[in-house]
Parts: sequence; C-alpha cells; structure tokens
Amino acid sequence: MKTYVGDRTIDGISVQVDGQPLPPYYDQLRLTDHGFEWSYEGPEPAQLAFALLYDHLKDAAAAKQLHQAFMERVVANFDNEWELKTADLDDAIEMLRRDRAA
Repeated sequence: MKTYVGDRTIDGISVQVDGQPLPPYYDQLRLTDHGFEWSYEGPEPAQLAFALLYDHLKDAAAAKQLHQAFMERVVANFDNEWELKTADLDDAIEMLRRDRAA
C-alpha cells in the first residue's frame, strides 16, 4: 500500500509517495509549469490530481478522465498537511466513477 503525503511549509511545497518525491508526470499531461498546489481549484492543483491518479492507476487515459473532478472534490479541499493511502484513492476513484455513471 502506498502513502502519499503533502506538506506546505516555510520552505515550500512537498509531495511525496512512500518517502520519495512524487513526479508531476509532465510527459503524460502538462497543465502547468509551476508544480503542485492544493486547497483551491486551478492548474497546479489539477497537476497534483493528475499525478496522484496516474501514479496510483498507471493509466494516463483514466487519470486524464478523472483528474478535474478529483481536483475539485478532493485536492481543492486538502489542508496544509494531508495524507492519502492507496485505499483512500480507491474510494475516491470509485465515488467519481459512480457519479459519472449517474
């Protein structure tokens, strides 16, 4: 099970997966040149949403399809510090897919 952790400090933004920096996966989708952000809706939180989904799913098409809704429903609501486990991502993805099907 992977653990994703985000922290906003005086030194800047840190997003890690199992203790290693989470790549932005610009080679799969580039929404911004300014890295990750969260707690609002915009291109940087959308890049984080995509990176989280892509790293978890390893499916660029699925991550592209879900990243906007995931950003709006999850990433935009993160606090300064946050943590997601594999099961949390699975639950969020299931909710988003169910909402799309409704």
